Amino acid sequence: MYRAIAANKRNTIFIIALFVIIIAVLGFVASLFMGGDPYLITGGTLLGAGVYSLIQYFAASGQALAISGAREIQKRDDPRLYRIVENLAITNGMPMPKVYIINDDAPNAFATGRDPKHAVVAATTGLLAIMEDDELEGVMAHELGHVQNYDIRVSTIVFGLVVAVGFIADILLRFSFFSGGNRNNNNGGGNPILLVLGIVALIVSPLVAGVVQAAVSRQREYLADATGAMTTRHPEALASALGKLAAYGRPVKRQNSSMAHMWISDPNKPGLIDKLFSTHPPIAERVERLHKIGGGF
Repeated sequence: MYRAIAANKRNTIFIIALFVIIIAVLGFVASLFMGGDPYLITGGTLLGAGVYSLIQYFAASGQALAISGAREIQKRDDPRLYRIVENLAITNGMPMPKVYIINDDAPNAFATGRDPKHAVVAATTGLLAIMEDDELEGVMAHELGHVQNYDIRVSTIVFGLVVAVGFIADILLRFSFFSGGNRNNNNGGGNPILLVLGIVALIVSPLVAGVVQAAVSRQREYLADATGAMTTRHPEALASALGKLAAYGRPVKRQNSSMAHMWISDPNKPGLIDKLFSTHPPIAERVERLHKIGGGF
């Protein structure tokens, strides 16, 4: 488990470096169309993406809670949910996270925040209605696993970088199409091969970023499942909960694709093509892994 968490943190550095490369490529492509100093434009692009990601680092959790319509509760509001989270936090030696409930019949849950000291866990009313106590404990242990493994921090950073890549690429694509008549031979616009390569890079970069984000999120779901199972020593309960999510799952009413990776199960119910970018591994595979973990206890 500890080796997996260490590998998780190493991969985070690699992922951020990959996004930096993607954004640098976009900055260089921008210089082809704008005709300016490629080093200056690339540096400015990286700086802008970094500032945006820093803002998202502090603002993303509040945005996620607002988007989902979550409301904070205290122990008197829902003693069952609150006590389960409280007991798990004590077991893990973690600060008590804030607890939120979302008024939605779709069974789901998510965790967010910058670190364990600023963590939030949220569950829908639909989840609370269908889960037995041990199953709900498994789900909450999974969410606290994201907190414990610092997945919430990485997800926030990656989210900011993905949005930055998409935003920059969108601006440059519009610029490349609408400024065609203003190009001259003094800049990259005079070379049709560079123009074609630049446009291809603008189109492909957001797709690559989305695939990387999805791959990262899928691996972190597996690790959070394993972490939750180690906490409760009852992986079968989480496996049972995931089975219910597969059977009774439906799209969450208030959500968007930018926070899809935060939920314990995919809130969008993607189609066949969308599964390439799905932020969650198939529930059947997650259940199978939990059964294998259960055999070790």
